[in-house]
Amino acid sequence: MTSKWFKSWEFMLAVVLVAELMVLGLINPAFLNIENLLFSTCDFIHVIIAAVGLTLVIMTGGIDISGVSIMGLASIVLGLSFVAGVPIVLAVILALAVGGLAGSFNGTVISRTDINPLVVTLAMLFFYAGVATGLPTLLDIIGFKAYGAGGFEAYQYEGITGLPRSFTWIGTGTIGWVPVPLIIAVVIAAGATWLLHHTRFGRFLKLIGVSEDVARFSGVPVNRTLVTVYALNGFAAAVAGLVLTAYFTSARSDLGSEALLNIITAVVLGGSSIYGGQGSVLGTFLAGLVLGYLRQGLLALGVTSDVVPVIVGALLIGSVALKIGMSSLNTSRANKAAYEAEMRTVGGNAKQA
Repeated sequence: MTSKWFKSWEFMLAVVLVAELMVLGLINPAFLNIENLLFSTCDFIHVIIAAVGLTLVIMTGGIDISGVSIMGLASIVLGLSFVAGVPIVLAVILALAVGGLAGSFNGTVISRTDINPLVVTLAMLFFYAGVATGLPTLLDIIGFKAYGAGGFEAYQYEGITGLPRSFTWIGTGTIGWVPVPLIIAVVIAAGATWLLHHTRFGRFLKLIGVSEDVARFSGVPVNRTLVTVYALNGFAAAVAGLVLTAYFTSARSDLGSEALLNIITAVVLGGSSIYGGQGSVLGTFLAGLVLGYLRQGLLALGVTSDVVPVIVGALLIGSVALKIGMSSLNTSRANKAAYEAEMRTVGGNAKQA
């Protein structure tokens, strides 16, 4: 088991992460301060949380790019609920429920039609973003009133501030040196890992990713499983949106809108196959750290924010090429071993004759 771990993609990512931190530390020694390293994850932890949810979807051979819009939708639902006088705990529950329902709607459409998941979630990406932007106006039209304000429309393009400290603590608070957002991400990643490796649900995801038809003939409840996994992805996106809201202490409909490339890159770089049937939550988590610290290191070195996406894109291309090369090498080794075994069998039979 140990030797297998050292040959795994996750181990390679761990090595890359350590090497990256060492190089950045040599350039700027302050970068290696443990407290700074831990707290700096708050800048990109929402990417990791959303990427963990997307990993489960990718396992089925599907994809959901609407998560970044669900982040903003959950954020604005929380903010509008709060200014309407809803207690913050209930506002959080409502926002998470909206995220789960948005995801389950995606899953329902995808599981009951032949429309490609990319097309469905692309449409929902724009739809949820539009709902998040227009929700304040819609509430005013319906007749709801903001608590202590004339109407919700004033919040349409302005961030909703004044959120209670009990909520913003989940984005800015720490337990010891460990930031609360990082703890939330670890808990979600641990739960997703348990689902994948220790439940029938996880086996269903892998089987659907290998072949949806085979999964159906094997008795797997494909439709229900797809709805559930997309709902979990929507829930994870909503959690990411709320963590981001708490971190910025402001609810906005556009929070997380720029994170799509990083989320997809973290999933693919983490070892998940876009064809389904293969994925690693640990790999996604490590890849998210690699990307997050790389972005921060580049910005600290003076690289402009316009250039950073180019480097991230190049990293994605390089990782895909490396994975293809490793897969081809492993296949070649397996074929060679099978050929040698067959030749030994043939040689042994010839000697006996």
